[in-house]
Amino acid sequence: MTGPTPRFGRVLTAMVTPFDEQGDLDLDAAATLAAWLVDNGSDGLVIAGTTGESPVLSDSEEVALTKAVRAAVSVPVLLGTGSNDTAYAVDATRRAAQLGVEGVLVVSPYYNRPSQAGLDQYFRSVAAATDLPVVIYDIPVRTGRKVSTDTLLGLAHDVDNVVALKDAAGDPAETATFLRDAPTGFEVYSGDDALTLPLLAVGAVGAISVASHWIGRQIGEMIAAFAAGDVGRAAHINGTLVESYAYETGDAAPNPIPTKCMLRVLGLNVGSCRSPLGPEPDWLEAQARTVLDRLV
Repeated sequence: MTGPTPRFGRVLTAMVTPFDEQGDLDLDAAATLAAWLVDNGSDGLVIAGTTGESPVLSDSEEVALTKAVRAAVSVPVLLGTGSNDTAYAVDATRRAAQLGVEGVLVVSPYYNRPSQAGLDQYFRSVAAATDLPVVIYDIPVRTGRKVSTDTLLGLAHDVDNVVALKDAAGDPAETATFLRDAPTGFEVYSGDDALTLPLLAVGAVGAISVASHWIGRQIGEMIAAFAAGDVGRAAHINGTLVESYAYETGDAAPNPIPTKCMLRVLGLNVGSCRSPLGPEPDWLEAQARTVLDRLV
């Protein structure tokens, strides 16, 4: 993994959206958190993604959040603009260009399970709505539909501003096939913390991470070690982080509930998650403290 630094950096945090005690958007807390993340290992930030609870944010809240974060940091900021409605995603992507972000993260349509031809048309329509770089987000466990390698390759080769993939498909071997045939300079980011090291091994450039909320520096050190050819050290660091990977989501406490709990343990008041994610389990704070205590 040599060559120039990726356009957005190597460690991007998929940032939670802070709410106050009444459940309203807390812009001051968002600015504070964004700056804290940059000070603690994040090369860039992704806002209003899944971890940012985008399904329960209004359009006006997303605009206000973007402006607050953009004003608080100087690193690249990506805004989630994907939807299961192509027209809505196009409008959101056009709006993003007015907010000073460096790119957009576009998740594949969820729930309605379009064909590969439909996925291709969707991504081309969104990309045509902006001059900003577009990062495709493939996460079939949430969307119900894998973006096929052939579809991804067609977009990567044909659409100039489709420049990267956030890969949460869970298949490093297929990612290797994609990268073999992708155009020079196309970048893949791990979208699954537990698979970041395997994806680096097949050519990924970094991670769009959830656990980087509290282990951003360690993830950066792992990526740097791998890039320097010290695979043994990268594997050792990865081994110290597996509990963090396991902690970040689960059936009883789905992402981003654990991350918000962890941040409160670290002294950052980001509030709770909005419904329907559900209440925080009573045992979660103790688990967060255990995860932190075991980090080396």
